[in-house]
Amino acid sequence: MSDTLAQHPAAPVGGAGALASPGAGHPEWIWRSGELLPWEEARIHVNAVGHASAAAVFEGIKAYRAADGERLLLFRLREHLERLRTSARICRLDLPYSTDEMVDAVVRTIQANGYRDDAYIRPWAFPEGIIREQMVPAGARCELVVDTWPFDSGLKRTQGCRAAVSSWLRISDASTPPRVKAFSNYHNGRLALMEARENGHDWPILLNERHKVTEGAAACLALVRDGVVITPSLTSGVLDSITRSTALTLLRELGVPVEEREVDRSELYLADELFFMGTAWEILPVTSIDGLPVGTGAPGPVTGRLEAAYTRLVRGESGEHRDWFTELHI
Repeated sequence: MSDTLAQHPAAPVGGAGALASPGAGHPEWIWRSGELLPWEEARIHVNAVGHASAAAVFEGIKAYRAADGERLLLFRLREHLERLRTSARICRLDLPYSTDEMVDAVVRTIQANGYRDDAYIRPWAFPEGIIREQMVPAGARCELVVDTWPFDSGLKRTQGCRAAVSSWLRISDASTPPRVKAFSNYHNGRLALMEARENGHDWPILLNERHKVTEGAAACLALVRDGVVITPSLTSGVLDSITRSTALTLLRELGVPVEEREVDRSELYLADELFFMGTAWEILPVTSIDGLPVGTGAPGPVTGRLEAAYTRLVRGESGEHRDWFTELHI
């Protein structure tokens, strides 16, 4: 969702609202349903928006400029595109492209636009044509668009953000599956975000229908207590996040114990550290929760170790997990 949120004056520098570089404008080329088009020509009729957009699914992917300055590293591209196919399947949409075809579409779009620095990639699929039915029917054939723009990474940030538990509950698998990355799901986080900022905080944390902790507005969450990282389970109502999976892998490799389980709201107030994790947010420390300082009120050591490891990884400095990258020479 963070690619759809405007930066708020209270939001920390490098937060999820800072995806686009100021004055970056739009790319020259966009990929749409099998061909590269000049950005200005990639249009649909206004009547094709409405109901079709409610069923649209998407992904957010990052291409990082490697530390050597010679490569762009598309991070976990294939996994993101496979999740796009999963989202389409659950939403009963016909996505007529294989993962390999979508990988090729992304690579062609990045190359056509000549990116030499960090870029954000958003593939998204929506039912094609003008749909007059009130609800998009099952099996609707989709168009696929690959959009891109420059972004400013928030890694190596020196400040955290202020979070608050929202009065809005997280959507549940019994209503609209939270593991699906659908545009319509993100209205839930949008409501929570507006509430948090009206009350003087930066980002919300949502509880589920059982009043257990889920995630933020478009990012997963973890807490640290007594050296153990604790994060809500996938069955708590969170997105099946690729960044979350990456972070938990890195933490285990750092020798940090990890628990995936249900989390009570009160545990947030007892945490030594809190942090968000997501493609747009990367690793974002939380330094206060509902007005209470988290730990010392500054980003903590475990969060710092994770962010450093994540930075080395996505910049290609660690040399680890090479199968997670699609490399393009620049």
